[in-house]
Amino acid sequence: MTGTDETLWWIAIIAGFVVVLAVAALLSLLIYLVKVIDRNVVTVGETLTAAAGNTANTTLIPETATRVDAVLAEGLQHHLFLGRVLGEVKS
Repeated sequence: MTGTDETLWWIAIIAGFVVVLAVAALLSLLIYLVKVIDRNVVTVGETLTAAAGNTANTTLIPETATRVDAVLAEGLQHHLFLGRVLGEVKS
């Protein structure tokens, strides 16, 4: 085997070693990212469960809206009354 052949063999061995290291690094990164995704999936699942609990009482929304409208109507009546009373006092 000539010196050139031996050099080419060493280059091939080193290139193969670099490729093996790159593949190992990428697989390690993939495993890490899959673990992060798994943790975040659990977090999202917990958030969705909490959201379901938060929306369990949505049947009360129409009743609340009705009562808020009643409070606003009462406030308008007070505003109109005070406007008339204070208007008479200024005159």
